[in-house]
Amino acid sequence: MNEEDGKKETDDHLMNKTAIVIGATGLVGSHVLKQLLEDDRYVSVRVFHRRSTGVKHSKLEEHIVDFENMDEWKHLLTGNELYSALGTTIKQAGSQEKQYTIDFTYQYETAKAAAENGVAKFSLVSSAGANAESRAFYTKLKGELDEAVKELPFKVITILRPSFLDGDRSDSRLGETIGIFMARIFTKIPGLKKYQPIFAGKVAEGMINSLHKCPEGYHIFELDEIFYL
Repeated sequence: MNEEDGKKETDDHLMNKTAIVIGATGLVGSHVLKQLLEDDRYVSVRVFHRRSTGVKHSKLEEHIVDFENMDEWKHLLTGNELYSALGTTIKQAGSQEKQYTIDFTYQYETAKAAAENGVAKFSLVSSAGANAESRAFYTKLKGELDEAVKELPFKVITILRPSFLDGDRSDSRLGETIGIFMARIFTKIPGLKKYQPIFAGKVAEGMINSLHKCPEGYHIFELDEIFYL
């Protein structure tokens, strides 16, 4: 095989892929969906969510599902890559227990089922400070999920831990709006730049690029590293 044939084989391998997305109506997930639909390497994008995305596209295959009854639909989690951007807040969830169910259980069980179905690559948006040993509920939750998915049999796993997420949300979050404003000011101080807010679309781009660029294994991208993906 000559160099040109080898390049063609590699390029062909990257085309005609099917991506799976959960959390496609959220801030990062909506950008992941948009970018995948516009990417010629993908012929199908399968979305699993509790409500419709409202998006119409020839490549979009939308499934409205109940995450409490995953046995009814987990056989549909087939494709080449899984992108997980599902998440909520305690205010939206109503309790820490319910937030844990959405942020940890639903994402982990979806990833587990996809891996068992032969999906090869997985990208997860986590959070800055994620640490399974943290005393803070949210960062502990995120850290536990990062550690749990590490054991799943994907060929490639990428975890992105962004700082404040910037972008237009469907729901208003005053605390995050104030946090982003303050972060823009304080991250101009030398040594704090890595904590600068990042646009959700950039995180989505990083998730997709990470699965194309990274070799087999488990990879974590912290804060400002995401800007370079």
